[in-house]
Amino acid sequence: MSWVAPNLQNKHQFFGRKGGVSQGVFAGLNISPKGCDSEAEWRQNLKIAAEYFSLSEKNLVLLNQGVSAKVFYVDKPSCLELEGDGLVTDCPEVILALRTADCAPILLEDAKSGIIGAAHAGWRGAFKGVIENTIDLMVQKGAKKQNIAAAVGPCIAQKSYEVDAGFYQTFQQKDKSYEKYFAAGVNDHYLFDLERFCVDKLKNYGIENVTASGHDTYENEPEYYSYRRFTHQGIVKENGGFAAQMSAIVLRK
Repeated sequence: MSWVAPNLQNKHQFFGRKGGVSQGVFAGLNISPKGCDSEAEWRQNLKIAAEYFSLSEKNLVLLNQGVSAKVFYVDKPSCLELEGDGLVTDCPEVILALRTADCAPILLEDAKSGIIGAAHAGWRGAFKGVIENTIDLMVQKGAKKQNIAAAVGPCIAQKSYEVDAGFYQTFQQKDKSYEKYFAAGVNDHYLFDLERFCVDKLKNYGIENVTASGHDTYENEPEYYSYRRFTHQGIVKENGGFAAQMSAIVLRK
């Protein structure tokens, strides 16, 4: 189930798993280099996604993602050359692309200034400040916070995101107000609301124009890839590989 945010003006897409060439348990538009069965399959999926923007896969910027708060300004495409979790550009036809499979993909734009951004916000990255760092870099390049629109794409929903007491304590030690992102689970566990955490991070940092998809990647298996679901199903690859969907944005000419 792909999703287009109603508040973003530039060409973008939060892709789901449908439409690609991958087969087997990761069938669909899998753009994870470790999750595909072959490099040819992976590159074909990248091509399919790039064609949505009427561009080539050579226009994509793909990060070597982790759980950091590191953000890059880019002025040309690259493939797994940069290690970080956020991107900013003011260059047309450079497609900023994220891979997620439960983490929150966040796309941002200042349509007036012609600056776009993308942040891979798993709980660790969001906790460390990848959202704020992406906004800061956009502002350094000329964006204005009051003009930035942001969209939080499909990610794991609170009802599907069970965490232990240690996870809860990490947030409590940082800020007591983070209690509101947790609901009581069973056996001393909690349910964490990643989407709301990201939305509030954006708003608390001065971004008023924010939307969120409300789509649960864990629950909706036909439409989305989910690392947690793969783990529960025992189908994460021996090399740690798993499937992921793409979220991407490009400046209009």
